[in-house]
Amino acid sequence: MGIKSDRWIRKMALEQQMIEPFEPNQVRRSNNQPIVSYGTSSYGYDVRCADEFKIFTNINSSIVDPKQFDDRSFVDVQSDVCIIPPNSFALARTVEYFRIPRDVLTICLGKSTYARCGIIVNVTPLEPEWEGHVTLEFSNTTPLPARIYANEGVAQMLFLGADEVCETSYKDRAGKYQGQTGVVVPRT
Repeated sequence: MGIKSDRWIRKMALEQQMIEPFEPNQVRRSNNQPIVSYGTSSYGYDVRCADEFKIFTNINSSIVDPKQFDDRSFVDVQSDVCIIPPNSFALARTVEYFRIPRDVLTICLGKSTYARCGIIVNVTPLEPEWEGHVTLEFSNTTPLPARIYANEGVAQMLFLGADEVCETSYKDRAGKYQGQTGVVVPRT
């Protein structure tokens, strides 16, 4: 298994629509203003956060239970920025829609710009033949409110190519998050 390069990412994105919309280069400015970068990097792809957020709230005194998730645990926000309360959590999604090849496993890591501010991005691996918008999980580990910018980079996807094709893919198993769009809460 080996990590895939920028050349491979560009080829797969253009020939097989692996990433849509796709940015073949690293974008660092918008309207002549600095932004948190996104697009193709040397050995990965920096994804953007869409403008749809679900911010955890305790106004309904719900218990967070992955088997019986209460949608009232979140406040829905659509905005160019998301303010996550201190020591709190929010969900978002990528701007990009992914179609992972059968011989690839994708791992997501947070960008250092956010990590150095105490904002942790968590995403579980994207399995072979998974497709959809990626749900992003943000934890604000600080005692201060934290800002997330929509349509700017938030995390980097690394693509690991397998030596052989897997026997059973996520698509074969009819995974519960297959083809997801929007911000998706836990499912059982």
